[in-house]
Amino acid sequence: MIIVTGATGQLGRQIVERLLTRVPADQVGVSVRVPQKAQVFADQGIRVRQGSFTDAASLAHAFEGASQVLVVSVDKMGEEAVRQHRAAIDGAIAAGARRILYTSHMGASASSHFQPCRDHAATEDALRASGVPFTSLRNGFYAASAVQFLGHAMGSGEVALPADGPVSWTAHADLAEAAAVILADEGRFDGPTPPLTAAQTLTFDDIARIATAVTGRTITRSTAPDDRFQQQLVGRGVPAAAADQLLGIFAASRAGEFAAVDPTLATLLGREPITLSTVLRKELSDNDGH
Repeated sequence: MIIVTGATGQLGRQIVERLLTRVPADQVGVSVRVPQKAQVFADQGIRVRQGSFTDAASLAHAFEGASQVLVVSVDKMGEEAVRQHRAAIDGAIAAGARRILYTSHMGASASSHFQPCRDHAATEDALRASGVPFTSLRNGFYAASAVQFLGHAMGSGEVALPADGPVSWTAHADLAEAAAVILADEGRFDGPTPPLTAAQTLTFDDIARIATAVTGRTITRSTAPDDRFQQQLVGRGVPAAAADQLLGIFAASRAGEFAAVDPTLATLLGREPITLSTVLRKELSDNDGH
């Protein structure tokens, strides 16, 4: 029994969908906070159980009989994120799982400029200390984030962001496929994987050029000072901690933390990874209702 947590989220849902092409449905279980949102999986014969990283008893039920547990990282930061991840690891151990998998991030390091990467490093330390074999999926930076940063530029024609560095923007769909391949081939990686990245790095100068080509509208890239960018975010109602996190992406990219390019993802997929221009084109057509 392979258990996937967070299976109603953007990444977790796609992992389960891809896993179903490789593993019989009765060998897949999902642990979700709201089981009603996973009805589509129950209808396909997947075991759906309620589980929360803040409720150990619920995890004991949700993880029951697990051979592998994939812990999809939570949308939290700092000590709260690490505490919830540790609870999930403890739950997997208590359930007798042979292997624990975790959706980490390229550049995971205690010294990262980006808070989530520090949290991923702390979680990987907890996995090492658990004594159970583990695989840490060092996912490339989600291409969806680059699309979100373009945001207002589609209307204004200007991308005003802090100075950045090269980033391996990687599609959710590819990372979900890779996770399914690794789950179906238990033990293929032990410990952290190489960075699971797209085939090239891009800066926001590059992204502005791609957006111009995709939309046919001129999109220019301008540089906003870090402090002004942060103040603008807070002025728009973004909590200060979240504004710091977003600013950390740019500080980390300037330091080269997301600049690795590795062939492992292409090898797992058996093809070249999806490009950012493809992600952007799909996003724009979806938003236009096509």
